[in-house]
Amino acid sequence: MKIQFQLNGKYVQPEIEADMLLLDLVRELGCASVKRGCETANCGLCTVLMDGKPVLSCSVLAARADGHSVTTMEGLQEEAEEAGRFLAEEGGEQCGFCSPGFLMNVLAMERELKHPDEEAIKEYLAGNLCRCSGYMSQLRAVKKYLERKGA
Repeated sequence: MKIQFQLNGKYVQPEIEADMLLLDLVRELGCASVKRGCETANCGLCTVLMDGKPVLSCSVLAARADGHSVTTMEGLQEEAEEAGRFLAEEGGEQCGFCSPGFLMNVLAMERELKHPDEEAIKEYLAGNLCRCSGYMSQLRAVKKYLERKGA
């Protein structure tokens, strides 16, 4: 089946199988930042934005993207680099494998929540698993990132 959607601001019309996952499609279309982790919708590594909202691409059929806008880290380079600097400065980016999915959620949270407190940040990012950092450095980084503009 053929679908049409915006991927990082560009219209694409891929031919897909009915059972293809969005994760596999965006990777096939060159978005290497989208990682395959648990494949059970528990780790957040495969997070992309669909119409501006975070979704776990390992649990969404590619056909659901038809007519929508999908954004990966490749489409948010400047914002992701800025947020990533805060993460690195706080030691929250150890191996870096979870960083793309984590940063996609941070960027979505920044757009959705106004002046989130620590509990709201923790709740929003609860679906992101990291085996290296222990989360405190990530939390410090997110708070400093959001404070930079008074968000």
